Amino acid sequence: MNSVKIVQKEVSSKDKVKVEPFLSFGNEDTVFVKGRVITSYKQKRPNSRNSWLKNIIASIRRYSVKSIPNALVEIHLHDQKFQVRTDEEGVFEKQIEVKNPYSVDRLEHVNFKVLEPEEKINSTWITREVKRFSERQGVISDIDDTVLISHSTDIGKKFWLSISKNAYTRRPLPGVSEFYKELTRHKENPIFYVSSSDWSIYDLIRDFMRYRHIPMGPTLLKDKHLNLRNIWKSGHGNHDHKKDKIEFLFRFFPGMHFFLVGDSGQEDPEIYTEIIKKFPGRVTAVFIRLVDELDPERKQKLESQVSLENYFFFKTSKEALELAKENQFI
Repeated sequence: MNSVKIVQKEVSSKDKVKVEPFLSFGNEDTVFVKGRVITSYKQKRPNSRNSWLKNIIASIRRYSVKSIPNALVEIHLHDQKFQVRTDEEGVFEKQIEVKNPYSVDRLEHVNFKVLEPEEKINSTWITREVKRFSERQGVISDIDDTVLISHSTDIGKKFWLSISKNAYTRRPLPGVSEFYKELTRHKENPIFYVSSSDWSIYDLIRDFMRYRHIPMGPTLLKDKHLNLRNIWKSGHGNHDHKKDKIEFLFRFFPGMHFFLVGDSGQEDPEIYTEIIKKFPGRVTAVFIRLVDELDPERKQKLESQVSLENYFFFKTSKEALELAKENQFI
C-alpha cells in the first residue's frame, strides 16, 4: 500500500468528534478556557528519526481534520458547570468567575466534554490543569523566527519546513532557551506565546518547546481553521489577531507588566508600538530580533509614534541576553 492510500484510509475513517483543549489559565478571580471540537484522528507520536515522508503524512492527517461548528460543550470547574457552543471555526471559549478564593497551594483542574452532536460524540471527559498567574512581570513572545526557525518571509521555505519536519527536527534560534529562562527568572514569571499560526499545529509547538527546554506557557494561536487546500497560508495573512490577543492578555492581567519579544520579519515592531500606545507604562521593554537590518524609514516611523528608549534590537539570543543584563531586567 503506497503512502497516498495510507493517508486516504486515515482521513476517511474520522466519524467521531472530540474536544481539543488549548487554554486553561486564570488571574486571581477569573479562569479563561479555550478549545475546539474536531473530528477524531489517530496520530503517532513523532520522533527525531522520522523521514520527511512520514512527517508530510503526519501533516496531511493533522490538516485533514474537520472543525465542528455549533457543537455543544460542557465545562466543569470546581462545582460550577457551563455549556458553550462552538463558533463557525469549531472554537469555543469561556471566562469563568471563580467562587472559591484562589490559593497558590491548591491544584485546580477543568473538565470538558462534547454533548452534541450526540451521534458522533466520544463520551470521554478531557481534563486540563488550570494555571493561575498573579505575578507583576510577565513575557509575551512571538514564535516564528523569534523562537522557532521558520523563514516566515519566504512562503516556499516556510511551507516546506512546516510539512517536512516535526517537533523534534524543527530547530530553535540558538540560545533562545537560555534567554527565555533568564527573562522569566527560571519560571518565576509567566510567559505567553502569540503566533499567526493556526491551532492545527498546537501540539507540534508544545512538543517542540518541551523537547528544546524552552519555558512553557499559554500559547495563543489563530482561530481560522486551515485544511489541506489552504495549509500553505499558515502563519501568513492579516496579523490583527496577534494584536487582539496581546490586548486580551493586558486586560486580563491588569496588574502585570510585560516584556514583548518578536522579530523584524513581519509586523511585530508595529504591533508592539500599538500596544505601548494603548497601555502606557505597562511594557517594560521590547526585544526585536533582526531578521534583516531594519529599514531606516521603518525605524523612523516607529520613533514618530513612541520612544525607542526601551526597544532593543538584536541579532542573536546571546546579544539579547547581554542587553537584558546590562539594563538590569534580569
